Amino acid sequence: MPFLGQDWRSPGWSWIKTEDGWKRFEFYGHDLRSNNNALDLEELDDENKENLFGGDVCEVAAKKRKKDYFNNNTRSQFFYQEKWIYVQKESTRERHGYCTLGEAFNRLDFSSAIQDIRRFNYVVKLLQLIAKSQLTSLSGAAQKNYFNILEKIVKKVLEDQQNPRLIKDLLQDLSSTLCILIREVGKSVLVGNINIWVCRLETILNWQQQLNNLQIPKQITNGVTLSDLPLHMQNNILYKFSDAWDIINLGQATPTLHMLSEDRQLWKKLCQFHFAEKQFCRHLILSEKGHVDWKLMYFTLQKYYPKREQYGDTLQFCRHCSILFWKDCHLALLFKDSGHPCTANDPDSCFMPVSPQHFIDLFKF
Repeated sequence: MPFLGQDWRSPGWSWIKTEDGWKRFEFYGHDLRSNNNALDLEELDDENKENLFGGDVCEVAAKKRKKDYFNNNTRSQFFYQEKWIYVQKESTRERHGYCTLGEAFNRLDFSSAIQDIRRFNYVVKLLQLIAKSQLTSLSGAAQKNYFNILEKIVKKVLEDQQNPRLIKDLLQDLSSTLCILIREVGKSVLVGNINIWVCRLETILNWQQQLNNLQIPKQITNGVTLSDLPLHMQNNILYKFSDAWDIINLGQATPTLHMLSEDRQLWKKLCQFHFAEKQFCRHLILSEKGHVDWKLMYFTLQKYYPKREQYGDTLQFCRHCSILFWKDCHLALLFKDSGHPCTANDPDSCFMPVSPQHFIDLFKF
């Protein structure tokens, strides 16, 4: 029997009973079409209370959405916690099929990687790239896994109060993507009921509110603090930073650090770290005294060129075995463990680090 509807992939319409008969209920259309990030069902209820439905119907609709969301949001989506996977791009006589981005995301142990401070920034950047362009290409199981890992990241940031700026950027990109996908439902393919996606968006907005309200308490200690160190040591610490906003935020702590954070040589080193000299010549910015304003040049250059990415630890790809894996540095030193069953004579020469963008590009066929 054929499915009679607007789109055979659609989850169907939601209907409500009114005095004039049954009417179609588009609970997500009002707020999202007005480009409002907040999804407040009570406001929707107040505006249409006289003509469409009462508070009881709104409450039932909200409960239905939450029920669909919690039924879908199972916590047992980590099917694998593997340290390595074989990346297959084409069918052979021995193997049929290929490895997809969703399969790789499910099988590799990203859940444990976020607990490692060296891998945390790497996983967050990967989630951000997936949110921008690859979210709809993930399977349903991979999408559940994605949001479960994201929930763990948010809880970790709220507990230890570290790296909130990275998560805010990730949630902002993800919420923008979800707003577009929900508005254009039918034009784009969404796996699952639309109620699930709306509840996911509401959850993201709730996380954003919690991060915006995050207050980092002042630590009281009787030991040596950063301000107690000699000036040359404080200056050396600033020179170790590769992120401009970390330098600016640290400079707001004390007047001494503010003076050190405005050093021209510091910003020159930062520009040289992220950008090439040819790029400097195209965007030279001089101050009133005739000197190069390196701080302003840095923020100008980042608008035109990508910054150099730096991570404590990344995924590795073995060119000999076509295997993607996490390399444990401690095991590699103690037991000469390469991180996967490599058959090369010199495994270390076959390894190459995989950036977040390269990880996504590996599964574009």
